Formats: sequence, structure tokens, C-alpha cells
Amino acid sequence: MSISKADSETGTTLSYGVVEGSVDFRGKPSVRSSSGGWRSSGFIIGAEVSEKFAYFGVASNLITYFTGQLGESTAAAASNVNLWLGTAAFLPLIWGSIADSFLGRYRTILFTSSLYILGLGLLTFSATIPSTCKDQETLVSCVSHFKVTIFFCALYLIALGEGGFKACLRAFGADQFDEQDPEESKAKSSFFNWLYFAISFGILATRLISNYVQENLSWALGFGVPCVSMMLSLFLFLLGTNTYRFSTGGEVRQGRKHNNPFVRIGRVFVAAAKNRRETSSQTLLLLPHESSKQYKFLDRAAISCDSAEVEEAKAVLSLVPVWMCCLAFGIVYAQSPTFFTKQGDTMDRSISSTLSVPAATLQVFISLSILVFIPIYDRVLVPIARSITHKPAGITTLQRITTGIFLSILSMVIAALVEMKRLKTAQDHGLVDDATVPMSVCWLIPQYVLYGVSDVFTMVGLQEFFYGQIPVELRSLGLSMYLSVIGIGNFLSSFMVSVIEKATSHPGQVSWFDNNLNHAHLDYFYWLLACLSSISFVSLVYFAKSYVYNSPK
Repeated sequence: MSISKADSETGTTLSYGVVEGSVDFRGKPSVRSSSGGWRSSGFIIGAEVSEKFAYFGVASNLITYFTGQLGESTAAAASNVNLWLGTAAFLPLIWGSIADSFLGRYRTILFTSSLYILGLGLLTFSATIPSTCKDQETLVSCVSHFKVTIFFCALYLIALGEGGFKACLRAFGADQFDEQDPEESKAKSSFFNWLYFAISFGILATRLISNYVQENLSWALGFGVPCVSMMLSLFLFLLGTNTYRFSTGGEVRQGRKHNNPFVRIGRVFVAAAKNRRETSSQTLLLLPHESSKQYKFLDRAAISCDSAEVEEAKAVLSLVPVWMCCLAFGIVYAQSPTFFTKQGDTMDRSISSTLSVPAATLQVFISLSILVFIPIYDRVLVPIARSITHKPAGITTLQRITTGIFLSILSMVIAALVEMKRLKTAQDHGLVDDATVPMSVCWLIPQYVLYGVSDVFTMVGLQEFFYGQIPVELRSLGLSMYLSVIGIGNFLSSFMVSVIEKATSHPGQVSWFDNNLNHAHLDYFYWLLACLSSISFVSLVYFAKSYVYNSPK
């Protein structure tokens, strides 16, 4: 809340007052008129766009590098891509804890940006290392071990840096809006929409530029461009330092015995278990009147823990059912840079007799659908819904997430149907043993478009939900929980691919992920994912009905 020359009891707000719970880069109270808001978030959005250009410049076409330059099988390449994407999306949990505990979001962003740039530099260098032989028929045996070692070291150094960068940058961007101010609170909801809109521009650009450079010019140049883009991201972030608001966490941090959120939350659960024989009447007087009525078994921890720590543990625990229900979406999310791309590789990608579209470039339709739909959602659908529900965001975040998951189910159903048609076309033309099927790659566009629209609902909804429903000083951890949905989803996808590959690749049996996709059965895999997502959808609708939203404090 902003107060200046005002009685703190009345809570009178003046537009030129200071913003409680935040300071500027000099450590002085933040002045609303000269800090935060859209002026600060503009630098952060610019940094995020440049970073996403770098990240997707590597991630979008990585499976092609694995199967081409490193000579891996389709299943092994998909598994490696999923493991790397999963690691990059899971690491924010660790970095979020470090940032919230002692390092702070700003310093964490600076440190992880340096690791990120170093990793991209090493990746570019690895692409310049020649193989030990030139024989294309024995490509697997020709790949240099030194090249592979440097490549994987660079790849996971990028994951380490990217994990911390994205865990903190979005939370830091949302910190620039004061939730206690009605106008800034409304702007914060739009911030997540327009952040994702801007990010999609960066992703669209890199899918058009980097993918073409990598497949038609040079992989070294194709990895070097993202490295330069990440340097630009760090520069843009530093440029806005004078305007930023740095959250102090308010008074909530006082009285806590531990700074590490995992330690605090774990301590509450241990204390609740130790005091399980205590009656509720013995702990009732130890808790404030506004104590949450959910998860009352944790109230027993109030005997040895601070009441704020108990409420913090309850807030995190309430997010777990939603988090678990969204894991199936994380598995679906992992398919675009892997099997969707390999599908496109086997189809007719020619624009003219001399020009062919890289399969990974089709991912631009995800970005395009996001760019088209976000303005429609923010400027048309939200005002209409707001007039009906009288909610600032139009619909609740959980309603938004469930809508996105439903659309992702449709995307998987369409992908399965298109794959069935592709396999039938290959059989009808007697091209089962041929690499290319006479079927236009444009058949894949609908699944990419639906995939993008589902992102607008689910991904943005998850960001806003996990940021808004967790205590203020744990918000880096909150956004990390959202990102970990994608991380665990990628790990589960990798696990599923490995298990199915072993189960279906016996002698006399064709693997679902055979190197020749005309023999494989990606359609079975897509139907399986559609079923898992349907179970996830029903479960989330059930939990959403009873979920109690936390008001910002």
C-alpha cells in the first residue's frame, strides 16, 4: 500500500507515496511515481524476450542435432532432449529456494546469466569440433568423444543458468506491481499475459532464424546467435536497475528461525508429526484468528513453530493437488520439440523445387497462435467475462488452467489422427521403407495451433496461480513450482519413451518409436497421452471446486 503524508490507520493512498515492502536499488523506500510498474517491467520483458530467443534457439531443433550430428536413434534422441528440458525446468525449484533464502532475485539473475552465457559459448565451440572421420554410413562410430563431452557439459551448464534465470526474472517482474494498489493489481494480471505475448515474439523469431541457420548454414553459427542474444538479455536487464523495486518481504519474515523455505516448511511437518497426540484445543490459542481452516493437522506444529510458518506450509500444501494434476500437461508439452518435429521430418516440406522448410520451423505456428490469441483473450474475452463474473481477471486461474488442459487433449487427439493418416498414406503409396511420405507438412498445423492456444490458458494461468497463491517471500519458489510442472513432465515423458521402447522393441515386434517412423506407431503414444490428460482434466476440475483462494497480503 502507498502512504505518504497520510495517517497509516486510515490507509490513505497518495499516488506520489512510497510503496510498502519494497526498496529501490539504493536501499531507500521505493517511490511509486519513479519506480516499478510498466516502466520497470519493460526492461524485464525485453530481457525475457532475448533470453527466450537464446533458449529456444537451442531447444527447438535439438533433436535434429542429436539424430544428425551425434548420430543417435530417434528414441534415444527424444529421451535426451526430454531429460535436458526437464532438468532446465526442474532446477528453478533449487534456484527459487536459493533466491528466496539469502541470495535475492536480482543477484540470482546476474549470477545465472553468467553461467548461461558461458554454456552457450561452450556449445558454440563444441559445434566447431570436427568428427574423427567423414564416413556418413558409420556416423555413430565417427563422433568424437571430446565433442560429445563438451557438448553435454555445455548443454547442462545452459540448463543450470536458464533454471535460475527464469525462476527469478518473472517473479522479479511481477514484484514491480503493488498488489495493494487496485490499478497496479489489475496491471499485474495483464503483465503475465503480455509477458507471454512478448516472449512468443522472441520464440517466433528464433524458430524462423536459428532453425534455418542451423540446417542450411552452420550449427556453430546457429548456436552462436543465441549466445549473442543472451548477452543482450543481460544488458537489457542491467539497463533498468535504477527503476526496479526490490521486495523486502514485509513484516512476514520477522520471527522466522530459518531463511530456507524448504527447511521452514519441512520443520512444520516434522513438528506436526511429533505433536500429533496434542488436542486441537491446546493449539487453538496459539494461532491467530485468521488462521486457515484447511489442513488443521498442521496446527499442532504451532507449539514449536511460528504461526506464520504454519500458514506458509498450509499455503504450499494446498498447491500440491493442482501441481500433480498438471503433470500430464507437462508430458504433452514435451512433444512439440521432439516427436512433432520428427513427424514433420518424414513429410513433404517443400515450398518450391529448391526450398524446403526445416521441420522444427513449424513450431512458429505455436508462437503465431499465441500472438494472435493473447490480445483477443486480454482485450475481448476478459472484459466480457469480467462483466459477467465481476472478477478482475474475468475467470479464476484454475478455470483458465482447466480450459487449457482440455484444449491440449484436443491437440493430442488431432496429432493422433494426423499420424494415422500419415501412416496410411505411406502404406497406400508403398513407401513404408522410404523416409519421405507424399503428404504435406501443413497437416501438422492444426495440432500446433491448438497447442499454442492451450498454452495461453494453461501456461499463463499456471504462472499467475503459483505466483499469487504463495506467501510473498516465497514467490520465486512459487513460480519454480509452475516451471517444475514442465520439468517433471519432461522427465516423465523421457521415462515413458524408454519404457515403451523396451516393451515394444522385441524381435518380431515393431517399436512405437522405430527410427523409420513409417514403421513406428506415434499415434498409439498420442492416444495414450490424450487418455492421461483426460484423467488429469477430470481430477483438476474436482479439486478446483473445493479450492479456497488466498487473498494477497
